[in-house]
Parts: sequence; C-alpha cells; structure tokens
Amino acid sequence: MSTVRSRLQSALRAAMKERDAAAMSALRSALAAIDNAAAVPVSGQLPAAAPSRAAPSENVPIAGGVAGLGAAEVARRAVTEEEAAAIAAAEAADRRAAARDYRAAGRADRADRLLSEARAIESALEEAASRGDA
Repeated sequence: MSTVRSRLQSALRAAMKERDAAAMSALRSALAAIDNAAAVPVSGQLPAAAPSRAAPSENVPIAGGVAGLGAAEVARRAVTEEEAAAIAAAEAADRRAAARDYRAAGRADRADRLLSEARAIESALEEAASRGDA
C-alpha cells in the first residue's frame, strides 16, 4: 500500500523522466507543503543572553546554544494520510483559483500552465485514492 507522499514522489519521478516542467514544479511544491506541515512550531522565544564579562577571545558557550551533532534537532510532527491528501488537494485548488484570475486578466498562457500543474497533482491524488490510500 502506497501513501499519498509516495504517490506524489512516484509521479515526480515520472514527470522528471518525461521532462514535464509544469508537473515537476507542482509535485515538488506539493511535497514541500507536506514537509512544511510536519515542521514543529517554534515554542516561545529564546532566553535572553546574560551580559558576558568574558573576553572575546575566551571559549565560552553562547546563551541558548547547543553543542554536538544533531543537538538542536527536534522530532517532526507526523502528518496523517488524510492531512497529506488535504494539503495536496489545497495546492491544486490554489493553482486552479490562480488560473481563473490569470485568465480573467488576459494571461491565458500562464493560466494554462497553472491548470496543467493542478492536473498533475490531482492525477497523483486520484491514483492514490483509486488504490484506497487517501
């Protein structure tokens, strides 16, 4: 069983092989939106640095700093399949809305590209849904 994310990645690989720039752009954007949704929100502000009496050449830790490889890493939030599908669908809907605006402004060429991008995302989502993943 494949996930929405894996279907988008698979569709991206296919678009890359076909050299379909519009589909590549849209699928990368949808994958990035899902990744951004998994980011953990910043909690509050960093503590204020205390005034230092150390000479600039001394090796003292920076207030709020961490040391070591990965010391500042935070586990990402898990995005459910429903959330991922909703995020990707919203990306497609945004492109369709922008295409309507471009067409109303007389920019049919840009509107056509946005519609092509929306179809690429929707196609990947439909394939995932037809397999019972979304």
